[in-house]
Amino acid sequence: METNIRKCIECGDTIHGRSDRKFCSDSCRNAYNNKYRSDINSIMRNTNNALRKNRKILFNQVTNNKTRITKDKLATLGFNFNFFTHIYTTKKNVSYFYCYDYGYTFLESNLCLVVKDINEDRI
Repeated sequence: METNIRKCIECGDTIHGRSDRKFCSDSCRNAYNNKYRSDINSIMRNTNNALRKNRKILFNQVTNNKTRITKDKLATLGFNFNFFTHIYTTKKNVSYFYCYDYGYTFLESNLCLVVKDINEDRI
């Protein structure tokens, strides 16, 4: 008979089998790992959701690969200017903030130029 009774670190049930097992079943192992990684996963999920939302807003605004729109209008649609995938700076030192293949740059006053990247191999 076993003198060292091992308990599952997820549910507390007795573990039988190999001496290095930590979980009584695959479901307990999965539940434990899902809880352990939930904080990291939620940060990534929220960031990806914000990027997808931004891209969708830009996609819906662009006609003929570029469009002018006010910054306030983008904000009203739910656009979050803090989330973008990358920045492209032109030779004229103009920075475009991209959400995947759609980007924007700030123009005079409150205007933004929204563009679709036709050179996707550059990304």
